[in-house]
Amino acid sequence: MPDYTQEFTTIPYGPLGIIALPGCEELASKIDRYIVKWRAQKQSEHKHSIAFSGYERDTYIIKAGFPRFGTGEGKGTIAESVRGYDLFIVADVFNYGVKHSIYGMEVPMTPDEHYANLKRAISAVAGKAHRITVIMPMLYEGRQHKRSNRESLDCALALQELCNMMGVDNIITFDAHDPRVQNAIPLHGFENVQPVYQMIKALVNHVPDLMLDNDHMMVISPDEGGMGRCIYYSTVLGLELGMFYKRRDYSKVVNGRNPIVAHEFLGDNVAGKDVMIVDDMISSGESMLEVATKLKELGAKRIFVFSSFGLFCEGLGSFDKAYENGLITKVFTTNLVYRTPELLEREWYCEVDMSKYVSYIIDTLNHDMSISNLLNPADRIDAFLRKKGIK
Repeated sequence: MPDYTQEFTTIPYGPLGIIALPGCEELASKIDRYIVKWRAQKQSEHKHSIAFSGYERDTYIIKAGFPRFGTGEGKGTIAESVRGYDLFIVADVFNYGVKHSIYGMEVPMTPDEHYANLKRAISAVAGKAHRITVIMPMLYEGRQHKRSNRESLDCALALQELCNMMGVDNIITFDAHDPRVQNAIPLHGFENVQPVYQMIKALVNHVPDLMLDNDHMMVISPDEGGMGRCIYYSTVLGLELGMFYKRRDYSKVVNGRNPIVAHEFLGDNVAGKDVMIVDDMISSGESMLEVATKLKELGAKRIFVFSSFGLFCEGLGSFDKAYENGLITKVFTTNLVYRTPELLEREWYCEVDMSKYVSYIIDTLNHDMSISNLLNPADRIDAFLRKKGIK
């Protein structure tokens, strides 16, 4: 295990259990294999004491099922006892690759249906677990995090329902659209994790001729809302920062929002430089590609797109065309949400595996120890770049 993990000095909070909701089986299986391997290798005189009961097992996956009736109604079942367990429930509420049958029609599951399954899993546990932590990489209704008019406040309501009504103790999410939504549950744990280290590692490993200095590379935020994460990237890498702001037509509302008139650039000269565009998600990809087009017009060299969640709601065609035209070089997204088989085959796509990182978080939390050193990867990034001879 790497040197940034802590030596565990406490007994486990409870026997570890991992429940994978439909669509999360692959990610949960990878997490499980890491933890099984680490705990088998650990040497401790207390390992077989009663306080460590169930500590070393062949698997930490709890068997669960979510059958559905022909009407579309469903239920959750837990196949084994979880009394006293420290449970971690992994939920990808945006996995449209999971389908079910309703009145003879096969339909993809929506975020609402995945969220309902999460509540079913918690309900099936029936209050017997010692602690419940929900790992929801992309936050359910994360873009409905604030109210500016007569509209719903879905994300805050969901967090309150999970924590205040259903007994969830902690929420772990990644790159939240607006982490201030945690204010809805001020007395419960809420960790917003950034995959910066894994993203930079993937970039360095996939681009051999990379030069990370101010003369050769810049970090670009595609909008003002993403400046926080981009400031972190530019700071740990020592690069210049630029941003686009969206000029909108506030006299119109199209699909629930004011349409974007243009993307305006603020920043230093990008001519001849490689560019990192960093955002939390790729939805349709329209804004991302428009920003890339603007950067090419300004003379940018290679364009690398970084996004925690690659949703590609309108398909891959626009990115295929952008790659063929030399607009983008690589797109990096994590494996925390569903990726289609077609996406995984694309030459321009690089998957960033987060399973090992999530395993560290789960293993540390099960010992009821701080994960602060896991959440701030600045030292690890610096050490990695020096090891690669880049800094």
